[in-house]
Amino acid sequence: MTVTPLSGSRLRRMARRSAAAPAAAGERCDLCGTPIEARHRHLLDVGERELRCTCRACALLFDRAAAAQGTLRLVGDRRLAIADLALDDAAWEELRVPVDIVFFVDDSREGRVRAYYPSPMGATESLLGLGAWSDLVAANPVLGSLDPDVEALLVNRVRGARGHWIVPIDECHALVGLIRMHWRGFTGGREVWEELGRFFAELDRRARPAGRTTEGR
Repeated sequence: MTVTPLSGSRLRRMARRSAAAPAAAGERCDLCGTPIEARHRHLLDVGERELRCTCRACALLFDRAAAAQGTLRLVGDRRLAIADLALDDAAWEELRVPVDIVFFVDDSREGRVRAYYPSPMGATESLLGLGAWSDLVAANPVLGSLDPDVEALLVNRVRGARGHWIVPIDECHALVGLIRMHWRGFTGGREVWEELGRFFAELDRRARPAGRTTEGR
C-alpha cells in the first residue's frame, strides 16, 4: 500500500534538498506564501499525513505540541545515530520486514507503530509484528523517546550495513523521493545505490551519536 500522500514533484524537491542542492526557485511557505530557503522546516498535517513547507516565522508558531490542537505538528531536527541498537538477525526476522531499508513511525491516529519501506512506487507499508516491536523497544529504551508522527526509526541493512538512526519524518520522505527519482529497471541501477550511499553518509555526518539506553535529547 502506498502511503505517502506527497506528490511526485514535492518528493523530488525533498530528495534534491537532501543532496544539498541549491534552493528551488519560487518555493514558498505553504502557510503564508513567504519565499523560503532550500533547507527549511516542515509541518505535518496529522490527519492528512501531508508535509507542508514552512518559513521560520510560521515554524515558531507551531513549536508547541498544543498548537493548532495538534492537527499540525512541527517536524523536529533531532538526528541520532544509534550504533549499539540491539537488533540482531533473529529480531529482524520477527519484525517481518521484506526489504533492508525501513522506517518505523508511531502513528497517533492508530495508536500503534507502523513500518514503511521506500520503493520506486513510494512509501509502502509492511505488516509489522507488534509484539516484536515491543520487544525491540524493551531492549532499546531510546526508542521510547520517538516523537509520535514526526520522528522515525530508520534502519539500513543493505549489503551488510547495520545503520540505525532516529530521524525527523521529513528525512524519510526525502529518502523515498531519492529512490523514486533515481531507481532504474529491476535492481535499481548503479546511480540509485550511489545516491543511497551519499544519503546515509550525509545522515551520519549530521547525526549525533547516541546509545540504545540514551535518550539523546
